[in-house]
Amino acid sequence: MAEFRLAAEPRTEFGKGSARRTRREGRVPAVLYGHGQDVVHLSLPAREFAAALRNGGTNVLLTIEMDGKDQLALTKAIQRDPITRIHEHVDLLLVRRGEKTTVEVRVLIVGEPAPDTISNHQLNSVLVEADATDLPETIEVDITGRTAGNGITASDLPLPAGATLITDPEALVIGFLGAPSAAELEAELEEAEAEAGIERDESEADGDVVPEPQDQGSGESMDSAEKSSDA
Repeated sequence: MAEFRLAAEPRTEFGKGSARRTRREGRVPAVLYGHGQDVVHLSLPAREFAAALRNGGTNVLLTIEMDGKDQLALTKAIQRDPITRIHEHVDLLLVRRGEKTTVEVRVLIVGEPAPDTISNHQLNSVLVEADATDLPETIEVDITGRTAGNGITASDLPLPAGATLITDPEALVIGFLGAPSAAELEAELEEAEAEAGIERDESEADGDVVPEPQDQGSGESMDSAEKSSDA
């Protein structure tokens, strides 16, 4: 597990105005807590913090340098602007080497199920307990050749050495269903239309094309024109 070192600066001003000024300076407002320590208000370099998340994932281990002291921390909560995606605030949890901590780990799906089989993802991540300095970034599960009814539960996931599953072992992570036939899709469509009060024309139901009626008026005009021409 990669570690990233960030130079933090203490914060003595608080509130929205102070937070905006901190972000304009290229830094992210943050708090550091844990192990009975008073909450410490600080800021992190925005570019370096973003790079740590990009390269180490959300469970990245951070070495926070401040006032000549190094402390290990994990990100517990990140606030991000929904439009600009700028990091607005970070909660950091103090950890120690050798101690266990519980984190969410993303489930990474690889491979494709058997033909005519549809995968149904139920859980995108699971809770695991692991050494704070050796947390998994993802848990990879191969679904190659999986068939309908052959689901994958949390207990089936290949956990890294030293990690313990906290999520219910019986929880379904990925289910597999048989792809519906054309007749089944048509039946579902008819049922949905019936519930919505939509009635089909018999011609639509049978697939027949009803010819348009011939315009008798135009036909009579043509006959008259032809008789006049003959005369």
